[in-house]
Amino acid sequence: MAHDRLRSRRPFRGGLNVSRALRIAHGDFGRVALLDMDRSLVRHAHPHCHVLLKLGGDDTRFAVGSSLAPLTDDLAVLVNAWEPHAYVHDPSRRNALILALYIDPSWLRLVQADRIAPGAPGFFPASAGRIDAGIRRLAHDLADAMVDPTMQAAAREALLSELMIRVVARFGSLRDRRAMLIEAAGRASIDHRVRRSIDAMRADPGGVPGMERMAREAGLSRAHFFRLFERSTGVTPLVFLNMLRVERAVAAVMKADESLAGIGERLGFGAPAQFSRFFRDHVSVAPREFRAVLRSA
Repeated sequence: MAHDRLRSRRPFRGGLNVSRALRIAHGDFGRVALLDMDRSLVRHAHPHCHVLLKLGGDDTRFAVGSSLAPLTDDLAVLVNAWEPHAYVHDPSRRNALILALYIDPSWLRLVQADRIAPGAPGFFPASAGRIDAGIRRLAHDLADAMVDPTMQAAAREALLSELMIRVVARFGSLRDRRAMLIEAAGRASIDHRVRRSIDAMRADPGGVPGMERMAREAGLSRAHFFRLFERSTGVTPLVFLNMLRVERAVAAVMKADESLAGIGERLGFGAPAQFSRFFRDHVSVAPREFRAVLRSA
């Protein structure tokens, strides 16, 4: 099993605040990371459907929306696209070895057309779900393949695709006309002032002048702007902006043709240390390690 192989290389630690990305892969499907989690993550969101599977270490839990979702040998944590979530590490427990799937909605639409659109709020009806023997086996097989230097990339991607499809088939909601109408109505109901703010954030997430000024430019008080934004999108303006910055940062770090300092400056960070801390607080590891792990793979 993956956790036995990894333990033979490096034991689990506790309380050292040094989460590590052991392996990372990316492609049309999104990305997958094998993480040795030993530090908390701030409240954040992704444009992906996010699935967390525990492969070793102690049981733990994630805050998903307003609830706590347990992550155990038998329970996966399920996070919808745009759903706020966080991880609070308990230093009294051994690190959890976690396989984290970030499933791209566009890819998922191609392979699972019978499901509710994967960007819909209710794609995963619950924040935790009981895994079956097939998902458990595939998760461990994929982790073994990710740490095995002799494994061909095509074989790893086939395992990954099969695991993602099995997870979606077990936990994702079936498509129906009512759900599609609700989703369409939700997209259409975004306030025009919020939509303008979203467009400005997407155009230049590193150049956003601040929430106070953005509220003024929308012609709203700060409190009203925040309420309207969260009602329209499900997240606060700052969580939404940080999601855009994280995804741009991850994409740029993966390309490896721009310095980390340059990426941070472009995304609005005044110093490389600020960018590194922001990246680590959202992705669990520093951008330098993230890039190094990708290169080693």
